[in-house]
Amino acid sequence: MLFQIVIVAAILACLFVIKQWLSSRKQTLDKKHVVITGGSSGIGKSVAIEVARMGANVTLIARDVQKLESAKLEVTKNCLNPDHQIVQYISLDVGDNYDAVEKALHAAEDDMGPIYLLVNCAGMAICGRLEDTSVSDIKHLLNLNILGTLYPIKAVISRMKCRGEGRIVLVASQAALIGIYGYSVYSSTKFALRGLAEALHMECKPYNVSVTLALPPDTDTPGFANEEKTKPLETRLISQSAGLLSPQVVAKQLIKDTMDGNFYSTVGFESFLLKILCAGMAPVSSLSEFILQVMLMGLFRAICVGYLISFHRIIRNCMKTRDKTKKSE
Repeated sequence: MLFQIVIVAAILACLFVIKQWLSSRKQTLDKKHVVITGGSSGIGKSVAIEVARMGANVTLIARDVQKLESAKLEVTKNCLNPDHQIVQYISLDVGDNYDAVEKALHAAEDDMGPIYLLVNCAGMAICGRLEDTSVSDIKHLLNLNILGTLYPIKAVISRMKCRGEGRIVLVASQAALIGIYGYSVYSSTKFALRGLAEALHMECKPYNVSVTLALPPDTDTPGFANEEKTKPLETRLISQSAGLLSPQVVAKQLIKDTMDGNFYSTVGFESFLLKILCAGMAPVSSLSEFILQVMLMGLFRAICVGYLISFHRIIRNCMKTRDKTKKSE
């Protein structure tokens, strides 16, 4: 038995080394055109800086022109070859009108060449129980988080397929794999992105177009700071279990996983745990990943049940505290 384990470990180690060697040979964005929605701040801006350091030409898309101007300057300062790289921006609401999105992205290709990498970072969270969430907020989240990702992909996907190359990233969240108190609407939109990514991967693989689904935990961005203003106590206490990461760390891992051709991009133990446990019918990026899923799924299910028990305990305690407060009043 011990001998068999050693053999399996050795095979996995060899496969890992081979994969790293192969991926290192193709990890280049030099002179490639990268488009990033939600690129004026947060994870999107950090991704833009990361690809600029790799020699890419960058198109930033967001709504706020002032933020876009500031982001453009910061990204330009981080270019690998400032004299030869182009950084531009487009002010656009990607979840509003498909024709406008298609026109803008096709014009960007005319200006800077074919889009090799599309990173969909546009999105936001509005926290609160479903009954406390306004219909206008629900519609806004659906439009931005789902249509704001689907529209840009639809606008570029046929051209990528025709060229026989391209990479698409959908930035979701851990909330794409687990529903959390206070995230009923937000999780709905992120679960939708997971379904989109899985179906899109199946449609794109024959054309050498890769799809990556990023599952970052709470990240220290302006959007997260805004989210904190409406976050219920239960949500805040549950979310604290995964900690808070910097957008630079998330962006670096996202680009690495994308260039390696991985379907999932995760950072931290909790994201890794959920990725394994919720694999389901998701694409398998490597033999070693598949073996880990088979070996760890049962154990991780037990660990996650422990997490769920603690989450429900938090919710009950918060309810008891509120009841005591009401009685004292």
